[in-house]
Amino acid sequence: MSKEKILVVDDEEDILELIQYNLSREGINVHCALTGEEALEKALNIIPDLIILDLMLPGIDGLEVTKKIKQNPVTREIPVIMLTAKGEEADVVTGLELGADDYITKPFSPRILIARIKAVLRRHTIPELEINSDSIKINNITIHSGMRSVLINDEPVDLTYSQFQILAYLAARPGWVFTRSQIVDAVHGDDYPVTERSIDTQIVGIRKKLGSYGKYIETVRGVGYKFRDEK
Repeated sequence: MSKEKILVVDDEEDILELIQYNLSREGINVHCALTGEEALEKALNIIPDLIILDLMLPGIDGLEVTKKIKQNPVTREIPVIMLTAKGEEADVVTGLELGADDYITKPFSPRILIARIKAVLRRHTIPELEINSDSIKINNITIHSGMRSVLINDEPVDLTYSQFQILAYLAARPGWVFTRSQIVDAVHGDDYPVTERSIDTQIVGIRKKLGSYGKYIETVRGVGYKFRDEK
């Protein structure tokens, strides 16, 4: 990670200093921004390898920053890790739907943050889930791993990287029940420090985007999730 450029956005200077200190120790080139407006400007000028973004910002908030970054063809491929406060679950779901890759709740361990950064960067450079390149077709849902596309009744569904990986993993084995930890291991790698709750959040986002077809992802109480195998 010694050559990575990371943009850190937070209106609390002590948080910026904490993150900058710990990332710099890892040899990372750190750039900082205190506002959403400054973040958008620096994202375009620097084109960082990753953005750590606080959701609660003065002026343009973190969700709007995420939306603008993902809408701009110059910056839309930049991965985003959201910094959130407890009780912001609705904002987390919105952020993931807008294209953010992960989130971490304040207060956080610098070691956990660095591990999350490494995992996200690795996911954006190394394919971690190999599924048959042929299309998966279940009822009116078509999932094509090679093209990374999802169609419902021939209409495209816009999923984030993680959402697509989870959906493709479940749909490749309809009827099989997978624990949250199995999904994490398959989608993000064995050492990805994600919580079970974040998998639940991703599932909520996938179901919402699939609309009425979201019912095909079933919760198996006390175990995990499965994709319905009925025709």
